[in-house]
Amino acid sequence: MRQRIYLILVILVSLNALGQETGYTGDPDTSFFAARDLAFAGHRASARDTLISILTKYPDYVDVRSLLAKTYSWDQEYDAARLEFNRVTSTERKNSEAWVGAIKNEQYAKNYNIALGLANKALNYLPQDEELLRLKQEIVQHIEDQQLLQNRLKTTKIAEERNQSLTLYTEAEVFDGDLDPMYFGALEYQKRTKWGVFIPRLNYNRRFNINGIQAEVDAYPRFSKSLSGYVNYGYSGDVIFPRHRMGGELLKELPKAMEASLGFRHLIFEQDAATILTGTFGLYRGNYYAVLRPYFVPDAKKGLGISGNLLVRKYFKDGNNFLGMNLVYGFDTELNQFIINGQLLSETLLYLEAQRLRLEYQFTNKKGNNQYKANLGVNRQELAFSSGNFFLSVTAGIAYQVKFR
Repeated sequence: MRQRIYLILVILVSLNALGQETGYTGDPDTSFFAARDLAFAGHRASARDTLISILTKYPDYVDVRSLLAKTYSWDQEYDAARLEFNRVTSTERKNSEAWVGAIKNEQYAKNYNIALGLANKALNYLPQDEELLRLKQEIVQHIEDQQLLQNRLKTTKIAEERNQSLTLYTEAEVFDGDLDPMYFGALEYQKRTKWGVFIPRLNYNRRFNINGIQAEVDAYPRFSKSLSGYVNYGYSGDVIFPRHRMGGELLKELPKAMEASLGFRHLIFEQDAATILTGTFGLYRGNYYAVLRPYFVPDAKKGLGISGNLLVRKYFKDGNNFLGMNLVYGFDTELNQFIINGQLLSETLLYLEAQRLRLEYQFTNKKGNNQYKANLGVNRQELAFSSGNFFLSVTAGIAYQVKFR
């Protein structure tokens, strides 16, 4: 039966084509429906013959010209499709179907800026059209994602050219009570290789007139284009740091500019140890990046400690220039231990309630070989020696990085 229908349609098309030399004489509606069935069945060349024949006598038959434009677009003849769509939209300004077809034709041709221009023009005539609004949002999102990707590739290229860096970082925290300020500093070296990134670091801390130093190393191996890892180890003989600090994580890049990871941190103190389970879910949208990281500390005696960290950044010309906000809620994950009965105990840090808000701004010089970062934060944290009571503090820090080959 299907073959018979196709045979009848082909005969009708042939008759119409034969009549082109002497002018179209058939019923335009009947011919249009026949051509539409042929087009949807995949016989687009035959359908076009009929549509062109109809237009020789009925040049203003909008549905015929729109279908003709679509068949060109489906066959990747985007210039021909554009010409036909323009003929429709130049007179039928409120024809939503024609505008949608014209916009999609430019999307198929990967002319996203032209598609955005058509979407804006169409919305001048049809400002409440849901399909046009959806298409515009889709195009804008694609353009922003491509810009971010190009910036990230540009940043990667620069990083490969200058595959080493040295960074000096310092920060101070001032409290609202009688507590002395705390100071933190770090010096790190970074080396980029084919397998990933290697970062040895030396940390310094001064808390309540007690000084401490910690040696630490991070590694970010890359296993494939979409799978990378994180490995950490740190050691300190001073009480204000964990004796041993270890961590590991796997990060998977997902479709639609998303990523997710799973990992752990393990801290060993003089008289205690703690394991932190963590992970992330992040996504890129245009020049914005957001990542949520929860922390879970299971403990048979103290119960379950839970904390969350939300980081949001807006990137500018590349991945090294951004403005960010970091919000922490739950237990304190910043290793800000306090004195109990005159003794500073690292073992208490994971079950002190804390809220932290930090703003960060990072930028580079014109050559991209020098990088600067500043942060400013406000903190509210439970006192370790007075459960249920809190203090407020302000943190401020700066970092300077120089890149070289």
